[in-house]
Amino acid sequence: MAFWRTKKAPPDDSVSSTEAAPKSGGGLFSKMRAGLQKTRRTLNTDIRDLFKSEGRLVDDTLLNELFAKLIRTDMGIGPAETIRDDVATRLRGRVVHFEEVVQTITEQTRTMLQQESTELRLADTGPTVILVVGVNGSGKTTSIGKLANHLHQAGHKVVLGAGDTFRAAAVEQLTVWAGRIGCDIVTGKPEADPASVAFQCVEQAIATGADIAIIDTAGRLQTQTNLMQQLEKIRRVVEKKIEGAPHEVLLVLDATAGQNAISQARGFSEAAGCTGIVLAKLDGSAKGGVVLPIREQFQLPVKFVGLGEGVEDIAPFDPASFANALFSE
Repeated sequence: MAFWRTKKAPPDDSVSSTEAAPKSGGGLFSKMRAGLQKTRRTLNTDIRDLFKSEGRLVDDTLLNELFAKLIRTDMGIGPAETIRDDVATRLRGRVVHFEEVVQTITEQTRTMLQQESTELRLADTGPTVILVVGVNGSGKTTSIGKLANHLHQAGHKVVLGAGDTFRAAAVEQLTVWAGRIGCDIVTGKPEADPASVAFQCVEQAIATGADIAIIDTAGRLQTQTNLMQQLEKIRRVVEKKIEGAPHEVLLVLDATAGQNAISQARGFSEAAGCTGIVLAKLDGSAKGGVVLPIREQFQLPVKFVGLGEGVEDIAPFDPASFANALFSE
């Protein structure tokens, strides 16, 4: 078992783009708007094409065409129907322009995305333990690095646990992130028991007075029973060290997966006891609407969204900013 106390490292041009140097940015809305650029462009172009300069009558034909355009963002039939029906209730029989319809859609989207809180649940005493799960290729390890940096910048002392011991690249990648951020990391030997890494990570967090321990796990499918049982073991091990841990089990979903992300969320939310979602790769997708069916079907709060490749390109999810950024020109 190895424990590394890293110092913040300077940018390294040899590191891949997923660990690119931080980008400068404005406020939360600006980050959301930039991250949703592809989805927004698709929506606005498609919806604008439905209207003439003199406006258009809101009738069944327009409503059906609008529904088809909304579906393209992978928001699913249910949310698309809700938005279409809201437009019908407010505007049917009127001649309206593009801007008026978009305003109505934005307001309804904001309402549908409301959730109790995006805040991380923190332990009453001692370190907060965050377990991060997801399928291979979802952006899980990169999201952990971004989340660790976000918490570090907010003044929290963070320890990382490289629990994906079966993939050397994941340990390497997380070690690079730790060096960039300037936080501690606990690693194990290749193919070591992930539960032992989790145990050591929590022990190290307690010993050093860290505020938060973030534990990576091996990517898996929700249908892989043995690996899902492994998650259960990790949960039991960390709970022995800290009562109530893990305090958060965050499921990382790839926004580019669209509707496939729904089945991932269903499987993991049941098997791993997920408490929240990190929606990764939002900037690379025109399917940002997938957040709507995720919220509709699972009632899992979206805690963070990944908005780019840089270490700072993550933001707490804010329904109002998301809805406005999704449709603003």
